[in-house]
Amino acid sequence: MILRKSETKDLARILELNEESVHFLSPMTMEKLELLRDQSEMLSVIEVDGIVEAFVLTVREGKDYDSVNYLWFSEHYDKFLYIDRVVVSVKMHGKGLGRKLYEAVFEHARRIGVPYVTAEIDINPPNPGSLVFHEKFGFKEVGKQSVSDGKKVVSLQVVEF
Repeated sequence: MILRKSETKDLARILELNEESVHFLSPMTMEKLELLRDQSEMLSVIEVDGIVEAFVLTVREGKDYDSVNYLWFSEHYDKFLYIDRVVVSVKMHGKGLGRKLYEAVFEHARRIGVPYVTAEIDINPPNPGSLVFHEKFGFKEVGKQSVSDGKKVVSLQVVEF
């Protein structure tokens, strides 16, 4: 298991992973991914046996990013690291890749002096596995909002350092 910064060669695989879990995420095109990569604070991947099986994408405050959840955090926090998406291939669920990515995010946040790591979790339709996962890392709900034209409700959550 190798955690590393993403490279251009990884982008197609990142899109595949995103599509595999798109029911929990927003859809993404190559153009959008390239834009997000350029805005990201951190775009890291985990390789298992030479294949990218997981990734994390984070964005700092002050970026021109139109995600409604990112914008909510921007309105409420001056300095933060927003976890835009963490994706682990379905076949690798339960093998610790998500934990390893989150540990890397927290380590990076401490290193750069960011006091808050932020994320949202679907609560309608529910994603109980994600809620439990985030709870183990100390995330606390600080708000809720309806997204996707009312098709989803998310819990806006924060870990404070």
